[in-house]
Amino acid sequence: MQWRRHVSGLVFGSVFVVSYFTNKFVLSVLNFTYPTLFQGWQTLIGAVLLLLSGKLGWVEMRGISRSAAVSCLPGSVLFLGNIYAGSRALSHIDIPFFFTLQNSSHVVSYFILKVLQREKTRRLKLISIALMLLSAVSLPFHDPQSDRSGYLWAVGHLLCVGAYRVFQVHYKSSNLSDLEQQCINYLFSVLLLAAAAHPTGDLSGALAFPSLRSYMFHCGCCASALLGFLLLLATVRLKSGLSLEHFGAWMFLSKVAAMSLSPFFFNMDVNAASLACVIFSHVGEALLLYSERGSHP
Repeated sequence: MQWRRHVSGLVFGSVFVVSYFTNKFVLSVLNFTYPTLFQGWQTLIGAVLLLLSGKLGWVEMRGISRSAAVSCLPGSVLFLGNIYAGSRALSHIDIPFFFTLQNSSHVVSYFILKVLQREKTRRLKLISIALMLLSAVSLPFHDPQSDRSGYLWAVGHLLCVGAYRVFQVHYKSSNLSDLEQQCINYLFSVLLLAAAAHPTGDLSGALAFPSLRSYMFHCGCCASALLGFLLLLATVRLKSGLSLEHFGAWMFLSKVAAMSLSPFFFNMDVNAASLACVIFSHVGEALLLYSERGSHP
């Protein structure tokens, strides 16, 4: 049983790294910066594959009632904000810096829960939250290629990620599995992104995209959508066999692997100060995981 968990963790980590690298390639290297279309394509393929897998019995999905679907709409709105703003931010920001900013979503989750529950916080957790917050705030001032637009979108991304984490753990309908929740997220996102493609100018911009007929572009988009779906399955499988803190540990290791490998695949400009922000942020995340051990059922 233990070796199966390690295999699931390694599969999750591998898909996680390749998925982020593929997205970064399409968004930054090919410069396909039309998020309504890019994320609309990904969520459409994700929804189709998920519904097909459920029909074929490859994954367990029950019928979703209207009341359950309505109850998870706030989560779907946050999910849409997460992927849209995240796509915008990732197209402008290097992967290590993106994860450093994303880590501060834990700060958002902490303050939301502090307001709602007013629980006493351990000192170690406060230190970890402070490290992640200070690292994220300092990073734009030390990033050699600081892009204001990218950082503004990153703020929107981390706010949605932090709020969605709280919703998923504390307010998600108990009648819905993770896959059913994600199916609703996908369908909701497809509808809104399709409706927004023309008003935002993404549709007309994409029609003039220089690499629209490129084999590399088609392969990148197809791989990105498929990897997103595989990452969902790997995430659900890993979560089902592990506690939340152990899943968090695998997520942490996957991000460290992605950050360590990214300089070999993408051009990056890093100085000592920005590297220190990355390191301190992830030290903070490691301390957060350590402080929360045994606190989840």
